[in-house]
Amino acid sequence: MKITSVSAIPASPGVTVHPMFAFPPWNFVFVKVETDEGIVGWGDATCGPMAVATMVDEFGQLVIGEDPFRIEELWQTMHHRHFARGGPIQNAAAAGIEMALYDIKGKALGVPVYELLGGKLRDKIWCYGRWDGPSPESAAEFALSQVATGLTALKGDPFDHRGLFISYEAERKAIDTLAAVRDAVGFEVELLVEVHGRLTPAEAIRVGNAIEEYRPFVFEEPVPFENLDAMEQVARGTNIPIATGERIYSPFTYFDLLQRQIVAMIQPDVIQCGGIGQMKRIAALAEAQYVGVQPHAIHGPMDVLAALHVDASIPNFMIHEGGMRAWFQDACIGEFPVQEDGFLSVPEAPGLGVAIDEDWLAAHPPQSDPGWAPALGTLPSKQFSNVASP
Repeated sequence: MKITSVSAIPASPGVTVHPMFAFPPWNFVFVKVETDEGIVGWGDATCGPMAVATMVDEFGQLVIGEDPFRIEELWQTMHHRHFARGGPIQNAAAAGIEMALYDIKGKALGVPVYELLGGKLRDKIWCYGRWDGPSPESAAEFALSQVATGLTALKGDPFDHRGLFISYEAERKAIDTLAAVRDAVGFEVELLVEVHGRLTPAEAIRVGNAIEEYRPFVFEEPVPFENLDAMEQVARGTNIPIATGERIYSPFTYFDLLQRQIVAMIQPDVIQCGGIGQMKRIAALAEAQYVGVQPHAIHGPMDVLAALHVDASIPNFMIHEGGMRAWFQDACIGEFPVQEDGFLSVPEAPGLGVAIDEDWLAAHPPQSDPGWAPALGTLPSKQFSNVASP
């Protein structure tokens, strides 16, 4: 079997509505890899900048004519193509192609991708929903509605401020919101608190100590991700488990993080760390330090499916990113997993589990200026912020 074409296909589902806020019309970059035996694989290279589509096309030229079963060799070829390598755009492009290669190999062999990763360690995947809301009361109400669907874990970002320095009012509101949600759902439901890197170390320690009584499952990215010394300062100054990693792109950087014994859980992004193979490497590094893994998977359906296959196959999996969107099933041919009693099923169809509906792609072209708005608020288009995607 040989690869005959690699295509980047940008598309946008338009505005998608969450019960507490609306997501702007993000652009997603789907990756299609075709073979001379008619087997088609699908991947996801979404990373924000649309420039990744050009990178997919460039890397695609390196693998056309090659054997799609030689996944590791082809990934190394793409990774070492440029002297300046890595980072979100190159990693995402390689990941999108690599996902599609796993999809092809699984389909050709008639097995789900998790079988190519060593087989399943679990038959269902624990997942979380959200507890966000514009006020403590609305957040508590929304959390209860999520628990009513069977979820036993929820994540929320109660920090309204923009930038790095929090006001007393914003700090008080964040603490009160978590308190209201905890009071509403009780201690049987795990609550994850994310900050998107919007506190200084001193503020993160103060806030972390204030919320300790509400027993957060993790305190996620309390300070900007770039500075591991600052993250370590927070970890040493609080008793809450720290999580980080959705914006760390390399096993080498993870090695430094994990050696420091800073975190209880890491969150490598399946796309931006370079794909399924890189995720497995990172998970193994974490296992050696007794650290759990929660793949960050917030983009398209193939991204989420790739994460679920990794979830099923690693011993130190902790919990799955929310990540599900109402349009996934519309965009897919095949059955997409659904949450039941707080768990997602492991995809059992060959490959990653579904194919992308090309009629849906044609009907949902990319937006020329999709804009961006974080959860529970908006930013002027030219304002810079440390806020990440929800």
